[in-house]
Parts: sequence; structure tokens; C-alpha cells
Amino acid sequence: MYEIKEGVAEMYWDKAHECMEREQLRELQSRRLVETVRRVYHNVPYYRQRMQEMGLVPEDINGVEDLHKLPFTTKQDLRDNYPYGTFAVPLSEIVRIHASSGTTGKPTVVGYTRKDIITWSELMARTLVCGGTTKDSVIQIAYGYGLFTGGLGVHYGAERIGASVIPISGGNTKRQIMIMKDFGTTVLACTPSYALHIAETMEEMGIKREELKLQYGIFGAEPWSEGMRREIESKLQISAIDIYGLSEVIGPGVASECQYKCGLHIFEDHFIPEIVDPETGEVLPEGEEGELVITTITKEGLPLIRYRTRDISALNYEPCKCGRTHVRMKKVLGRTDDMIIVRGVNVFPSQIESILMEIGQTEPHYLLVVDRINNLDVLEIWVEVSNKLFSDEVRKLEELNRRITNEIQSALGLSVKVKLVEPKTIERSESKARRVIDRRKL
Repeated sequence: MYEIKEGVAEMYWDKAHECMEREQLRELQSRRLVETVRRVYHNVPYYRQRMQEMGLVPEDINGVEDLHKLPFTTKQDLRDNYPYGTFAVPLSEIVRIHASSGTTGKPTVVGYTRKDIITWSELMARTLVCGGTTKDSVIQIAYGYGLFTGGLGVHYGAERIGASVIPISGGNTKRQIMIMKDFGTTVLACTPSYALHIAETMEEMGIKREELKLQYGIFGAEPWSEGMRREIESKLQISAIDIYGLSEVIGPGVASECQYKCGLHIFEDHFIPEIVDPETGEVLPEGEEGELVITTITKEGLPLIRYRTRDISALNYEPCKCGRTHVRMKKVLGRTDDMIIVRGVNVFPSQIESILMEIGQTEPHYLLVVDRINNLDVLEIWVEVSNKLFSDEVRKLEELNRRITNEIQSALGLSVKVKLVEPKTIERSESKARRVIDRRKL
């Protein structure tokens, strides 16, 4: 469906739900929350035990206003019940299994019923249409396929819309670009850091942007700054849209920017968001930054109650110009578990990225290296500069180094060491970019 508002073609996949009146939406959320709580209490021993420990029974939850009474769920809880202990249906009803990478321990396992797959496809169709994808689009999916939810999640949503899908997966960047050019790709779906890597490789190959038909980029799976958005849009000459999701919650399809790019709409008829203080768990008022917590209210296989995402954001309930009524979350600022603490100061990679993008004169690749020397934490920031600048006179490099150092130290209130490095020094990634190396023995 297309509607013209202020000269922008606004698109909806499911306008009845996306533009639902807030009061009606809250009633729907309350009804679905009550049903979900009842289901997990009776079908998931873990939740039943947690609720009993808190003296709760399903009848104590009558709507969204009672959400704060329920226990939090963490990734560790899912690992402790590995692999299927938090499923709410028998394994015979699970038609798809995904899992996280498990790089920090056992993977978290996600199960989908047939209805869950349909729900996921619908949510991804909303996400893609929200960002400008139509049935006439040719979408190249460079997210990984397999146990990672990104590739198949976007794939099913694109097919639901009726777009032409190129399921190329990640890697083999030169082939990605050849396919993009020859197949007439109009929408690129991948991580933002990989999009920049594609742009770099295009330049190396001598492929001009005019040779491509790209219009939009659907980027997610890692935090990225407004500066990085500008860099991507400039280099690829596309509209770069931020999408949000977690494998445990459903995968991509939890929230998406619309074409106004003023926050990501959380699809509240399926997910109830909260922002809490990461330390105390106290629910914070609208607009305050904290940890995003999500409760799923339509999932059958793996329903989650107050899942702590570890992502730092804020919520905005003001109406959006696009007409959607669902709450908007601020672009993810970082993660509580990606956050590093250096001499008592909380540091997020996204803070550093924003400063570097604002200054310019550097490549959009950086690395935070933390070490402990003589019992003192030391933060060194590696920043790539262009070939031209790196081969320029030493004085200019020293000036740039001094400026970056001063800006970062002013923003963080922390002394840092900046190291300007040659292009390609920092390892590239086809999936999530690695931004931090912590060498401390903590």
C-alpha cells in the first residue's frame, strides 16, 4: 500500500496493525501478554519455577500494567536450559531450529513452530517495506545463511512481499559486486561494516557506482552510528535503513526504521519493549537511555518474558510522520556486554565511531585495544587513514592524531592513546565487525 505524505511515498505492509490506535494496541498487548504468561507457566518448567519463587501465579498478570511484576530472562538462562529447556511446545511441533554462534559459551537455541515462521515472515515483510522494498525490488541478501537468523529471516520476508531474492549469503566480496552489477540488485541486505567493505572493494575493482542499480540498504546485526550511515550513503549512493532484531527474540524483524529515519519502529503487536536501568533493573521513564528489555507476546516455540537484550537504547512514543503508531527505539548506542570499563569509565565503540565520523579524514575502520600495564588500564585506539593522508607529511598526521585524541578524551573524560595506521591494517569482517580487543586479565 502506498500513501503520499509530504512528498514521500509511505508504504505499509499491514497498515491495520502498524497504524493501530494506542489504546487499541495496549488492549491487544494485554490480552496477548496474559495468554503468553499462562502458556509459559504451564509449559516451561523454568518460568514456572521462577514465578513460584516470586510468589506469582498467572492470575496475578491482568495486562501490560503488571508486566513489571514478572521475572527477567537473560541469555545465561537460555544457556542453562540448553538446548530445548525453554521451549513451550514439544520438539515434534518445532519445524525450524536456529542458534547463536556460541562464541562465549554454549549457543542459545531458538525453536520455531510453523505459525512462528509465518509470523516471522510477516514481520520481515513489514521491516523490508518500511525501508522501501517492494515486490519489484531485487534484493541481494549478504547476511549469513545457516544457524544465524539473518539470512533466512530476510529471505522469507522478501519472498512474502514478492521481491526477487538473490540468496548469496556472506563472503566472496568481488563475486557479490559482480552479481550486484549483472543481476541489477536494487536492495542490499548485510551488516553496515560489510557494506563499507563492499564499497571499498568496488573502488579497488574500478566499479563505478553508476554501473549499479542499488537504491536501498537494509543494515543490522551490529550497532552503527549516524556517521557510518552517512559514509555508506555517500559511498554507495543509497538510502541506508537500520533494522533490529535478536535471534532469541525472533531474529531480524523486531524493529525497523521507516524512510524518515527518526528511530526504529518496534512492532508492538508482537513485542512489548521496556527500558530499564542496567544495574538495578528499574523501569526507566520514556526518553531515558538504558537497557532494552523485550517480552514476546505471539511466539509459540520460544516465548520470552522480559528478555534483557543488553542493547542500550531509549524509547519515543511520539507519533511518527510516517503514520505508524508503534513506539520508536533510538538507534542502538552500544551493548552492556560490549561496553568496556576503563578506569571506571564506561566506553562504547559507537561513541568512538561517532567522534571519528564527525572529524572525518579517516577511514571508517577502528579498533579499541585495552590493556593493563603496571596495574593501570590503558586504552589505545587504532584508526585507519587513507593512503593519501598516510603518505602525506608527518606534520599533518600529527595534527590529525592530536585532534582525534583531544576530541575522544574530551568526550570520555579519559586519557587515550590514538594510533593512526595504514589502510587495510584492521581486519575486515563479512559479518559483525570486531571493535574491541581486551588484553586485560580480568
